[in-house]
Amino acid sequence: MAATTISPAIRKQMSSVAVAMKVAIIGGGISGAVCASTLARNGVSVTIFDSGRGPGGRMSQRREIGEDGKELMFDHGAPFFCVSNSDALALVHEWESRGVVSEWNQVFGSFDCASNKFLGFQQEGNANKYVGVPGMNSISKALCQESGVKSMFGTGIAKLEWLEEEIPWLLTDSKGENVGRFDGVVASDKNIVSPRFTQVTGLPPPLDLSLVPDLAPKLQLIPVLPCFSLMLAFKEPLSLIPVKGLSFKNSEILSWAHCDSTKPGRSTDSERWILHSTPDYANGVIARTGLQKLSNETLNKIAEEMFKEFHSS
Repeated sequence: MAATTISPAIRKQMSSVAVAMKVAIIGGGISGAVCASTLARNGVSVTIFDSGRGPGGRMSQRREIGEDGKELMFDHGAPFFCVSNSDALALVHEWESRGVVSEWNQVFGSFDCASNKFLGFQQEGNANKYVGVPGMNSISKALCQESGVKSMFGTGIAKLEWLEEEIPWLLTDSKGENVGRFDGVVASDKNIVSPRFTQVTGLPPPLDLSLVPDLAPKLQLIPVLPCFSLMLAFKEPLSLIPVKGLSFKNSEILSWAHCDSTKPGRSTDSERWILHSTPDYANGVIARTGLQKLSNETLNKIAEEMFKEFHSS
């Protein structure tokens, strides 16, 4: 994660036009939320648009109901984040002081599926892994609620138009409705230029790349790595697993697994694990099914294969 910083010269320009400057941010994940917070703190009027039900993006949290009727919460996206940049670390410390971030101190390791053995173990306190509290999406939630930030969730942007007018950017949502005019647009979601947008929606990507010819080649190089996430809840702890998070070596199916219920601020009524597939496994499924909503039969098969690989560890 990189921190968003603004030079004194640009900050001076922004402060002089703050009354008039309006910026749209497409995507309410961590990068979009941090950008929105930084701009708003410098006097810019910010509106976040996201097709999801709430903030978080790849740091979203999912709510499920267990067989006993109890609520189960899962960080099914990014399990944690690390910080190496000093500016970003200062930002994280601010989030800690606000109670939306905490260090996750557990023992992690890796499992080699070829030798069927656990490899080196690591004390997580030395790795400085951080999590949102009480969920990974708590950071984005807090930032999206700051003064000067307006959030429009459930609103996907289908078209961005550049008009040769004083306020040049016109945004249209997926229903064909005009959602506003803006001085600037920040996109934290590759879907605005990705052909995958067309494959899923049948519509052209929101941004016409002819408007940004210099950026077009770079935007096309941004990778898309698909992943399936399997959420598991157990009544009893998995005592045979010596770690609370592990990467997988020499597995065609799993890349990562972690015990979600060991994070700070989480319920311990059950032991909850998240399994992430490898990108190659997910790409293989997509190659067979296409970019469409998967059938229950396919989803059950994916769940069975991922759980079998996890169980064998």
